[in-house]
Amino acid sequence: MPVARGKSLRLCVAAACLLAALAGCSAPRYTTGPDTHIVRSGETLFSIAWRYGKDPADVARWNRLGDGSLIHPGQVIYLSPRPGTASRSSPAAQSPTPKAVPNVPTQRPPPLTWPTRGKIDVDFGGKPGTGTGVLINGKVGQAINAAASGRVVYAGSGLIGYGQLIILKHNDTYLSAYGYNASLLVKEGETIKKGQRIATMGEGPEHKARLHFEIRRNGKPVNPRQYLPVR
Repeated sequence: MPVARGKSLRLCVAAACLLAALAGCSAPRYTTGPDTHIVRSGETLFSIAWRYGKDPADVARWNRLGDGSLIHPGQVIYLSPRPGTASRSSPAAQSPTPKAVPNVPTQRPPPLTWPTRGKIDVDFGGKPGTGTGVLINGKVGQAINAAASGRVVYAGSGLIGYGQLIILKHNDTYLSAYGYNASLLVKEGETIKKGQRIATMGEGPEHKARLHFEIRRNGKPVNPRQYLPVR
């Protein structure tokens, strides 16, 4: 009798281990190496590059993504060059022999204007906030305008720490971002003119009405004061 009971117990343990292993195989995993990111629902190439301070063009090239529009949840995105990805990807029908990539010249910053009224309450590198931009005080519902003409490459709330966020691409070098919005008035893919109203001001994490404003050069945050007119 004890032998049968022990055998039954071992069979139960083995079955439980098998079920756990199968569950682990079917469950989505979002943890990976330090130089990779697994795409979540709602993320775009620009939002991923923004999160890690990378140039979207580099991330697209490292992953052979073309313009980066064809990414999907669960896809592994590499955040650093891999062997053979220092060159532009070749069509499938051609030989994948690496070719040197010409350096993309840095483009000039567009003429920028202040995105909203108000005083800078927290400067570049300061806290609270992410430290990657400036915080401009104002009133809830106040107009947020495009600092320069460009195209909307991100509009949503999927980036932690930014609230409802808009990212505009001005050229291949410069992006600008507008966070903590109460409402978004534009959609991804839209072409925006300088001074156009794109959002309304909301509240930051400290429950103060303010705009988080960033400028990034080749994916890296830079001080917006260097590009904005003195006032």
